Amino acid sequence: MKAKGEIYRVSGPVVIISGLNTKMYDVVKVGNEGLMGEVIGIEGDKSTVQVYEETSGLRPGEPAENTGMTLSVELGPGLLKSIYDGIQRPLPVLLKEMGDFIKRGVSANGLSRDKIWEFVPTVKKGDKVNGGDIIGNVQETENIQHRILVPPNVSGTIATIKGGKFKVDEVICTLADGKELMMMQKWPVRKPRPVSKKMMPKTPLITGQRILDGLFPVAKGGTAAIPGPFGSGKTVTQQQLAKWSDTEIVVYIGCGERGNEMADVLSEFPELEDPKTGKPLMDRTVLIANTSNMPVAAREASVYTGITIAEYYRDMGYDVSLMADSTSRWAEAMREISSRLEEMPGEEGYPAYLAARLSEFYERAGKAKTLCGREGSITVIGAVSPPGGDFSEPITQNTLRIVKVFWALDAKLAQRRHFPAINWLNSYSLYSNALSDWYIANVSPEWPKLRKDAMELLQKEAELQEIVQLVGSDALPEDQQLTLEIARMIREYFLQQNAYHEVDTFCPMDKQFKLLKAILDWGNKAQTSLEDGAPIEDIMKLKTKDDLAKVKYEKDFDRALGVIINNAEQEFKKLGGK
Repeated sequence: MKAKGEIYRVSGPVVIISGLNTKMYDVVKVGNEGLMGEVIGIEGDKSTVQVYEETSGLRPGEPAENTGMTLSVELGPGLLKSIYDGIQRPLPVLLKEMGDFIKRGVSANGLSRDKIWEFVPTVKKGDKVNGGDIIGNVQETENIQHRILVPPNVSGTIATIKGGKFKVDEVICTLADGKELMMMQKWPVRKPRPVSKKMMPKTPLITGQRILDGLFPVAKGGTAAIPGPFGSGKTVTQQQLAKWSDTEIVVYIGCGERGNEMADVLSEFPELEDPKTGKPLMDRTVLIANTSNMPVAAREASVYTGITIAEYYRDMGYDVSLMADSTSRWAEAMREISSRLEEMPGEEGYPAYLAARLSEFYERAGKAKTLCGREGSITVIGAVSPPGGDFSEPITQNTLRIVKVFWALDAKLAQRRHFPAINWLNSYSLYSNALSDWYIANVSPEWPKLRKDAMELLQKEAELQEIVQLVGSDALPEDQQLTLEIARMIREYFLQQNAYHEVDTFCPMDKQFKLLKAILDWGNKAQTSLEDGAPIEDIMKLKTKDDLAKVKYEKDFDRALGVIINNAEQEFKKLGGK
C-alpha cells in the first residue's frame, strides 16, 4: 500500500479508497479537486473516508492522497474575533477569495500568516519548562492577554528566547534539544487537552437571566442542556448566554442550524457591546458557523473544533463558555454517516455509539487546574432540538443522563409569549446545593430560602390549576386564590424577561434578589391582611401589585423599588381588618 490510492466507491459523504496506507482519523485529500476527508474505518487495503465537502461529481478511479496527519486545529493569537466553518477555515478569508459561495477543495489557514504580533517573554535562557507552561504573552485584543503555552507533549531547557514582533509561524524560542517553539501550535480535535487535575465546580455562571440564575443555576465548569421544539426560543436563549454570561471567552458553535439564524448571529455579534468592557463582544468570541445546508461530515467535526479551541483558552487559565446550537443536528450528521457505512442502527436509526459520543463531548467540560498551575473552566451549554418537542427521543434522553442542568423549553409558554419559555416544573439543576454557599456569601443569606419559597409557590399553583380547570378560580377558598395570584406575580414579574429591552435584557444578582424578595414580602403582607379579615377583592386592587410588574424596566431600579415598598406599607395599613 502507498501514500496515494484511488477512489473505489462513493456514497454521499462516505468515500471508500483502495490501495492507500492510512491510520484511523488520518486526513486524506480525495479526488482531482483534493477534497478534505478523514479516515473513519479500515478494512484490508480499503479505507473508509468521511469527506467534509460536497462530493457530487466524484467518481471511482480518481486519486486520493494521505496527508499523514489527523484533523487538527491551529491554536495561537488571532483566534478571537474569528468566524470559522466546521473545519477551521476562516469564512471572511474564503469570502474574499470566492464570494458568497464556498467552492470545493479550497483550504485556508486557521490563523493568519501575515499578521504581526508583539511577543513579550516571561521566561529566560536556562529556565526549565514543561508542557503547558507559559513562556510569554501577546495582547490579542484590548482586554484579553493571549498566553503563549509550551505544547503539552514538549519539555526541556530554554536555549534561546527573544521578544519582539513576530508572525505566528516564526520561531520565538529554542530548547536545548533543538526543539523550536512558535506562537502557534496544532492539536488533534478528537483528543482532549491534558490538565493537572479536575476540580469541583463551586462558582455559578452568572447569566443575567433570572430564571437561570435564580431557580436553575449552572456552575462554571458545568454542563447544561436546553431542549425545546421549533420556535420555543433555544437560539435566543443561547445568544443571551453568549452575550451576558460572566466568562472571559465565548465559543459559539452554530452546528447545523438554519442559514438565516446563523446569518443573524454573524451580523449581530460584531455589533454587540461587551457589558463588562464597553468594547465589541467579538473581542472575546470565536464563532463557528456550520449551517444545515453545509456537508454533514463538517457538521460532525465542528463540535470537536469548538471544544478544542475552548480547551486551549482554559489551559491559559481563562473561564470559557461554549454554546453548541444544536447537538441534535450533530447527532443527525452522525446518523447519516452511520447509515452510509451500513452500521447496525440503534434507537430511531441513530448509531449505537450515540451515547458514548455525547458523553465524550460533555466530559471535556469542567473546572480544572491547568498544566501551568492556573485555574480555568469550560462550561458547555448544548441546545437540543427534539422533533415535535418530544423529550423521550434518544438525543434528549442520552443528554439528560450526562448533564447536570436541564432547562426545558415549552412550546405552550412560547405561544403565550412567556419568554424565556423555560418550564419551571420540568427543569432542574443538580448544582443548587453546591452553589448555595456562594449565593449566601455573595448575594444574601436569605437567598436559598427565597428560592425555595418561590419554587414551592409555583408547585402549589400547578396543583391548584387542576382544580381551577374543573370549577373555576372563584370557587377556591380566598387563601388559595391569593396563592394563585402571588404565583402569577412570580411568573410574570420575575421569571418573564425581555431579551430585547435595554434594561431587562440583563439582570444582575443583587437586582434579582431585591425583586424576588419584594414580590414574596408583598405576598406575605397580603396573606397576613387576609387572615386579619381584609377582603380579597381589596387586596387584589392594590396599586403596588401592578407597580411591581413595571419596576424591573426602571433604569433607577433601587429608587423605584424603595418607593413601591414604602407605598405597599401604607396601602396594607389602610386595608383594615382586625
